[in-house]
Amino acid sequence: MTRRRTAAAALLALLLPIPLAAAGTAVAADAPAASERSRTAVELPRPTGRFAVGREDLHLVDRSRTDPWAGSGPRELMVTMRYPARRDTGTAARYLTREEARLLLVDKGLDQAIPVETLTGTASASRTGARPVAGRYPLVVLSPGFTVHRATLTALAEDLASRGYVVAAVDHAYESVGTAFPGGRVLTCLACDKAQQTGMQAVSDNRARDVSFLLDRLTGPHPAWRHAGIVDRGRIAMAGHSIGGASAIAAMATDPRIRAGVNMDGGNATPVPAAGLGGRPFLLLGAQDRGPGGNASWDRDWPQLDGWKRWITFDGSGHFTFSDFPSIGQQLGLDDPEAPLPGDRSVQLTRRYVGAFLDRHLRGESRPVLDGPSADAPEVRFHTP
Repeated sequence: MTRRRTAAAALLALLLPIPLAAAGTAVAADAPAASERSRTAVELPRPTGRFAVGREDLHLVDRSRTDPWAGSGPRELMVTMRYPARRDTGTAARYLTREEARLLLVDKGLDQAIPVETLTGTASASRTGARPVAGRYPLVVLSPGFTVHRATLTALAEDLASRGYVVAAVDHAYESVGTAFPGGRVLTCLACDKAQQTGMQAVSDNRARDVSFLLDRLTGPHPAWRHAGIVDRGRIAMAGHSIGGASAIAAMATDPRIRAGVNMDGGNATPVPAAGLGGRPFLLLGAQDRGPGGNASWDRDWPQLDGWKRWITFDGSGHFTFSDFPSIGQQLGLDDPEAPLPGDRSVQLTRRYVGAFLDRHLRGESRPVLDGPSADAPEVRFHTP
């Protein structure tokens, strides 16, 4: 096996799913150092909307709950808020901190193949401290896959913010291989071992409680975020990748504030309730093998989805198609032969269909791309089991 194919196999292994400031304190994302910027060779696709993208990180503490994975201490979240911002304000934001990137690479045996600076220096459109554009915008909560950082949904989050959404991407404590928290703490994946005993429904149900707490802190009478006034409290959706997508179902089942949901290639660890989701819309967006018969939980739950619904897959796609990884991998020459859909096209299609779904159900806008196949998207399959 050549060195390139060995590195590619290692990257694929990285992609597979397997500790302070007071609650509500904003934590500025550190910009990359000049020496790291000079080594950056990776850039996420630019957002397509008319707004610049502001970014602010929040540390939230739910003192009403004991962390289920640590077994002690309150439940904590790190949240990256992205929002429509004024151009020429703010400073460039780092994709991952150095320690987050190092832990990710070491965990998957890639520390000798990919420099830490390549991940920390990944260029994106987010600007820390940028001034928001006045207005009221729908809110979208994003939840990442198991073991991976919330940054892995940056391309989607930035595009939505550029198009007039407020986006809250959540890291759920102890569920990634490394997430930085205030006070110099980096929490690692205690859930990775414990979930083998509890089952993955415990993960998705716990994330549902995290999301309800997050909504309380963003839309309640004393919001944790200083720009919370731009959030339209009546227009909220949740989307997630992998177990994050399954968590959208769990959150909608218990929180009526969430008006619409998207599951990007996640098995439904928490079933759709027998009574449905109260007629609220839901999008199943999957890899090429997620058509009918490809995942028992999707087959089981499709009839229970009692509102507007679509089941869409992309030809040539894989589990991580809906994240930043294909775009990053393509630029590093580490493509996945089992998921040949190009990285930039993966981002484009994910943005297109998630964005159209949200436009339709949070803004009431017509989006014909959701009605069936399009000539300009031959990779996209609509399923009607």
